[in-house]
Amino acid sequence: MTLLKNRILSPSQSDIVLLWILRLLGLITGIIVVLITTFLLLEALPILRQVGWLRFASDPSWHPVQEFYNLMPMLWGSLLVTIGAVLFAAPLGIGSAIFCQYYAPPLIGGLYRQLIELLAGIPSVVYGFWGLVVLVPLIGKFQPPGTSLLAGIAILTLMILPTIALTAEASFSEVPTEYLQGAAALGISRWATISRVVLPAAKSGLLTGLILGTGRAIGETMAVLMVCGNVVQTPTSLFDPVRTLTANIALEMAYATGNHRSALFFSGLLLMVAIAILVAIAEAMSRRNVYT
Repeated sequence: MTLLKNRILSPSQSDIVLLWILRLLGLITGIIVVLITTFLLLEALPILRQVGWLRFASDPSWHPVQEFYNLMPMLWGSLLVTIGAVLFAAPLGIGSAIFCQYYAPPLIGGLYRQLIELLAGIPSVVYGFWGLVVLVPLIGKFQPPGTSLLAGIAILTLMILPTIALTAEASFSEVPTEYLQGAAALGISRWATISRVVLPAAKSGLLTGLILGTGRAIGETMAVLMVCGNVVQTPTSLFDPVRTLTANIALEMAYATGNHRSALFFSGLLLMVAIAILVAIAEAMSRRNVYT
């Protein structure tokens, strides 16, 4: 019995072991990110050396067989689809979280939360298939052909809405009770408490949800490939077909060789840079004072 007791770690020793395990896991995660980025850069280097950076924005079009490598139409497609989806999903997701946390009766709030969790678990190809057979024909009745920027925005809004809503609700639940009690003691209305106390206090979590949702929107492939039309052009309206960077990679990587293949890896590198910029912006904003 004495030997068994001696083998059991004390609380302080357990904390030290846990700390080093977490440090090791963090180091492994960082190494994986660096390796992925390095791999993308090495694969993109051949075309960067032979063609340079400017050709990706100045070439007449995207025709790798003819050595035209203009990525701007796909880049605009990715940006517009993502921005449109976030602009719709952010207020819907945060608003639904506010409703569940502060307005809805427990039964309705619980059912609504389960519905959001169910939406979060649906595979992206199912969203894409639903959009292809339901949403695209619906849009096509108003403005043919239906496969369009608008269809991509609508599908991505549904896909990232659960991420934003669930993250926002988790952030609201972490707001200290003392904040709410203090606001109630001062006679502040419920909405004033939410807008002036809860939202600033939960700002970091809300930004995290927006970043996660934006990252999923930028990186989504199958759903946008199925509903956006995959036409290489810079859209001039919501009803124009577009092709995103991710869809372009999925469509052409199977047969790409040489500079064509290298250009697709450069597209992946652009996506990594976009995610890194988003994370940096979120980190900078989260470091600001909560109530500034």
